[in-house]
Amino acid sequence: MTVTFEGPLPGEPYDVAVVGAGVVGGAIARALARHPRLRVALLEAQDDVGQGTSKANTAILHTGFDAVPGSLEARLVREGARLLAAYADESGIPVERVGALLVAWDEDQLAALPRLAEKAARNDCHDTRLLDAAELYAREPHLGPGALGALHIPGESVICPWTTPLAYATQAVRHGVHLHLNCRVEQVSRRDGTHELGTSRGILRARRLVNAAGLHADTLDRLLGHDDFTVTPRRGQLLVYDKFARPLVRHILLPVPTALGKGVLVAPTVHGNVLLGPTAEDLDDRHATGSTANGLHALRAQGRRILPALLDEEVTAVYAGLRAATEHDDYQVRAHPGQGYVTVGGIRSTGLTSSLALAEHVLGLLTETGLDPGPARDLEPVRVPNLGEAFPRPYQRPDLIAADARYGTLVCHCERVSLGEIQDALAGTIPPRSLDGLRRRTRARAGRCQGFYCGAAVRALLEEARP
Repeated sequence: MTVTFEGPLPGEPYDVAVVGAGVVGGAIARALARHPRLRVALLEAQDDVGQGTSKANTAILHTGFDAVPGSLEARLVREGARLLAAYADESGIPVERVGALLVAWDEDQLAALPRLAEKAARNDCHDTRLLDAAELYAREPHLGPGALGALHIPGESVICPWTTPLAYATQAVRHGVHLHLNCRVEQVSRRDGTHELGTSRGILRARRLVNAAGLHADTLDRLLGHDDFTVTPRRGQLLVYDKFARPLVRHILLPVPTALGKGVLVAPTVHGNVLLGPTAEDLDDRHATGSTANGLHALRAQGRRILPALLDEEVTAVYAGLRAATEHDDYQVRAHPGQGYVTVGGIRSTGLTSSLALAEHVLGLLTETGLDPGPARDLEPVRVPNLGEAFPRPYQRPDLIAADARYGTLVCHCERVSLGEIQDALAGTIPPRSLDGLRRRTRARAGRCQGFYCGAAVRALLEEARP
């Protein structure tokens, strides 16, 4: 197993290098790991997998009911939802099939619901149902006044966005993929049929290259001589409400979508919280993940209409993510056979759902570049920590505690994270390099006190584990 954070890179060329260790890049690396003949590298500019867009989305496992019918995105979301649901069950990634309600607040929105149901059917989502106001409020009694009806999409689910990319990358690394962190690609050239990537850690060579660089996919694409799309960072600010708010909402509450996206929603999370957001702000800065007073004020105003009682609950956290929006309505995925290169750009928030199907699609495109992956093998399953509030946690399992008392010793009391869980994460195949990385693996410091009480103890454990 190879995970490198620093030092020189191998001199021997890889068969395939995947740039970007988010949920899409990790899924592609995992798909390539099924072929033992291949020597594969996964490169990430930051110090952990899933550090970019992947960590800060709304964590919805989509049905694809509202995708553009016939688009690549629609097909891959539909296929990916099925694949990821099965993979999550195998890997311990928590999923809750709570369903969604597309809520109409005026007559125009109400009139749009039958068209959205027809669109869903064209996307092979045939179980939607129109609800009148009475049935809507029976399902969601805390909904704000004035809603006229809804479209029920029972297949929509919530999932853990943190452990999904971790599972992919862990499985890839355990099957021979080399993960190079803190390895930002700065230059690209091609010589004698081999890409030479100038990175922040030196030169890395690969015969074929996959660009899954997310917000920077267009930058890398241009280094290869292409100008097919431009990424416009679209910031989504979100409010995370305390677990006491969870009984207020039973479904994902969606607005009727607009050209800017799915709009502001209220959704339960697998971690037991309630999300309000996101905003949709097109920016120039690809690092602008800060929240703004105006953005949060707008969210609260919309939240007051959707679920008024939510505004009386405590806010546990505020965060913002950047989505890789482009000028196109579909994913920008294409092969450049003459260059041994595949672009995977414009993957918006549905990339979490489509990731496994997208990986298989990219593997097919790599064969168009002349790659012979050789025979495939089954991968040994991985188990990641199940961070879902609706599932048994280690501190609730007498058998686990009897075998190892560390699982009964709580370190983070807000999220009920045990010493055993933290030490397991620190000893993992891809160990965290920061407190935020540890939080994404265990939920430590993610609760209502945000580490005020446990922060020093968690930091000490992290520093003790560092080489």
